Amino acid sequence: MLASIRQFAKSWPARILLIVLAISFVGWGAQQGGSAMFVGDQVIKAGSRVLDSQDFAREYDNYRKRIEQESGQQVTRELAEQNNLDATVLNGVATREAFAEVLSKAGIKPGDKLILDQIQKIQAFFDPITGKFDKKTFEARLRENGMTPENFDAGLRDQMATQHWAVAVQNGLSAPRSYGALAAIYGLEARDLAFVTLAPNSVPAPAAPTDAQLQSVINENKDRLTVPETRVLSVVLFTPAGVQAQASAPIDPAELQKRYQFRKDTLSTPEVRSLVQIPVKDQASAQQVTARLARGEAPAAIAKSLGVDAVVYDAKPMSAISDRKVGQAAFRLPAGQAATVQGDLGLAVVRVSAITPGREVSLDEARPMLEAEIRKDMVAEKVYAQTQAFDDAIKAGGDLASAAKKAGVTVTPLGPISAQGVDAQGRQLQGLPPKILETAFALPTGAESDITDLGDGAYFAVKVDRVVAAHVPPLAEVRPMVTQFWIQRELVRALEAKAAGLSERIRKGETLEAVAASAGLTVSRVPGLTRQTAQQQEALGREVIGRALAARAGEVWTAGAPNGIVVGRVDNIRMEGGPTAARLAEMARPELSQVLFREMGEAAQTYARNKLKVKVDRDRARAAIGFEPLKPEVKAGAAAEKKK
Repeated sequence: MLASIRQFAKSWPARILLIVLAISFVGWGAQQGGSAMFVGDQVIKAGSRVLDSQDFAREYDNYRKRIEQESGQQVTRELAEQNNLDATVLNGVATREAFAEVLSKAGIKPGDKLILDQIQKIQAFFDPITGKFDKKTFEARLRENGMTPENFDAGLRDQMATQHWAVAVQNGLSAPRSYGALAAIYGLEARDLAFVTLAPNSVPAPAAPTDAQLQSVINENKDRLTVPETRVLSVVLFTPAGVQAQASAPIDPAELQKRYQFRKDTLSTPEVRSLVQIPVKDQASAQQVTARLARGEAPAAIAKSLGVDAVVYDAKPMSAISDRKVGQAAFRLPAGQAATVQGDLGLAVVRVSAITPGREVSLDEARPMLEAEIRKDMVAEKVYAQTQAFDDAIKAGGDLASAAKKAGVTVTPLGPISAQGVDAQGRQLQGLPPKILETAFALPTGAESDITDLGDGAYFAVKVDRVVAAHVPPLAEVRPMVTQFWIQRELVRALEAKAAGLSERIRKGETLEAVAASAGLTVSRVPGLTRQTAQQQEALGREVIGRALAARAGEVWTAGAPNGIVVGRVDNIRMEGGPTAARLAEMARPELSQVLFREMGEAAQTYARNKLKVKVDRDRARAAIGFEPLKPEVKAGAAAEKKK
């Protein structure tokens, strides 16, 4: 289990620090809390373990970054507050610390050698030259992530202790055969279903509603019927497409030559070399290495005999050589020759094995690309000139329409439209950048925005001409829709009432066939319905199939169907045994074992938290990450939830 979580994490801090946190989140939501009886800056107290505001802020940032990496989206403070992310992290870390404390008291503690071995296997702590663990690199990486060797060591010890506990519990854990048998019974039981369907024509059509009835429907559904605020806008766009035709003039040869000279180095193919670099301690060692290379010994073998790793560069440009001085010297050597070089990172012997000359691109070869770049720059300059002309006209006292005319751009009327880009007919307006709507809905009536960057070389300005406040439409505007809703609702009510009456008669002893005949209905039957064959009866609808598979034998029930309401009954439930049942029982046991293991883990975490009487201070936690304190009614709700 820990291995799968380690693979799921995407960065080395996540792999090491968040692995136990991820486990502790299982079964713990934002509603769990604890007492706020603290001394000093204590956000979490679990036995002897105390986390202060700085510790919690680091935990929160790590968790937030992991969510952003997994989702590919930024987690803003507003989004985090809406989803109670602070409480999720707070209670997850509290549970993790409690569980680790209980494991420690139980004597489950990894040894120092095991911890050291684990640290020395983390490649993020390796020296890039030697390829081995380096203490300075280790400390530097920790500083970059706001950590110290002490708290990293503590987190790793907790992780290893949890892993040892998990392995000990999971090894040999197997669900009893009786559990597998129950799962097989559940999967193989067959049900004989009998039912009648009340279609809409089974009841009289509802009478036409009065205006008062329709108005009552509107009053009952104000939230659903409310039309959101809409706005009528005037939009001015400054886009590359709008000036593309103006940038079709011939390219100035002097400008093309100037651009070529500027880009020549980046467009050309640089010389690359294959070489090996062997670090040495002194000149004497360097001479020995040079002599051994001349005799044809393998560089890797020579480096190994010196207790170092050979650094190999295969067809790399000079810029790829990590040591600048080594790179400069290597690119002066002929192929097959070795030399001793005092580099920025130490003394080394370098031998060049192959040289691939670079190639300079000609002006004719680069012409199409350079001309495209120049035209793109010309377009950008023309767009910029339009924005400047527009801005100058606005500063001179002009309005949006007159400024657009002076700039040579068009004013586009838009709306009424909602903040979500939906027009008065409920259609989503396609191709409208969301940023225009965000800007427009932040302005008062009659206001104009500044010129705003849209990205990709485009800009816009918008004016709010009119604001239509959110409102419930009058009956005259929604009469057809509300009438249809009222008729459908009354029809369903009538069907439900008739279905309830038929069901009651069957419960009192009348046969299903007799009741169906009295109502002019036909009894339908589905013999041998199983969970495996349920998909073949999709026409019945999910609700009918769900009730049929959950009901007791002889139980009468009603359920909604795609074409009406069903009154049904399961007449018989049976299970065929034999080899299939035995095979399914054994197949189910591994999955059931995993369920048992997960539930044991959750129970152990719950025990640890209750045993230690963990205390958390949510207000202090929120303050540590820049959130506002909880409102009194939120605290009261959380306290009430805890008592349940």
